[in-house]
Amino acid sequence: MAAGSSMEWLKSVKGVILDCCGVLYDSGEGGGQAIHGSVDAVRRLIDSGLTVRFCTNETQNTRERFVQKLHKMGFDISVSHVFSPAPALIHILRERGLRPHLLVYDDLIPEFDGVDVSSPNCVVIGDAADNFSYKNLNEAFRVLIGLEKPLLFSLGQGRYYKETDGLKLDVGVFMKALEYACDVQAEVVGKPSAKFFQTVLNDMKLQPHEVVMIGDDLVNDVGGAQCCGMKGLQVRTGKYRPSDEQHPSVRADAYVDDLAAAADAILTNH
Repeated sequence: MAAGSSMEWLKSVKGVILDCCGVLYDSGEGGGQAIHGSVDAVRRLIDSGLTVRFCTNETQNTRERFVQKLHKMGFDISVSHVFSPAPALIHILRERGLRPHLLVYDDLIPEFDGVDVSSPNCVVIGDAADNFSYKNLNEAFRVLIGLEKPLLFSLGQGRYYKETDGLKLDVGVFMKALEYACDVQAEVVGKPSAKFFQTVLNDMKLQPHEVVMIGDDLVNDVGGAQCCGMKGLQVRTGKYRPSDEQHPSVRADAYVDDLAAAADAILTNH
């Protein structure tokens, strides 16, 4: 199970941050399906008295619609306990007086109601899926390259994710294309941003060493959390690949088969 055989460090854990896609469920047709044992695992973690939050780079739905999808799968989760990139980005846009050109999934557009998108002075990309056409990418490129100071925001930077019918390219691939074309570096909002994780920790009212992150993405979930001072558990579901356990620079504090096994380990040592 573990990177080392001892799980004694779990005794100091007071809070758990859960990734969603690949940990709670696999996305796909009809909204996807819950991973076996995950609904009960979430219930057990919450009932134990641990502080539990959900941290996702989901950008194909508004946060409300996303939680509705989880409810349909059987998860009992509050919208206020889910942290996603779009609301965090909107705060940044308003704070800095920015007007975005949006290249995002159609169902995310309502999240930007009330945001001024006239005469864009920055570009925002999310997991746009089929909206990542040559035409749309080129339009975003033209807006970005035409700015005196090109400013690109990316809602996460994942390389790929898993749906029920297989792996899919994620937003990070298209972020890199625009970075290369315009010679800019994107500001990433969402995991693995330390600022994004700190927002979640502040809401939990816990210190990093008191919290464990559980995710399927070794670099953005586990590595991002570890860089903030948290522990990181990687589940062998979702986008997990066996080669993750030999990664040259990121090593999880433990590897577990799925969220049910992670909950067992945490609650046994709690």
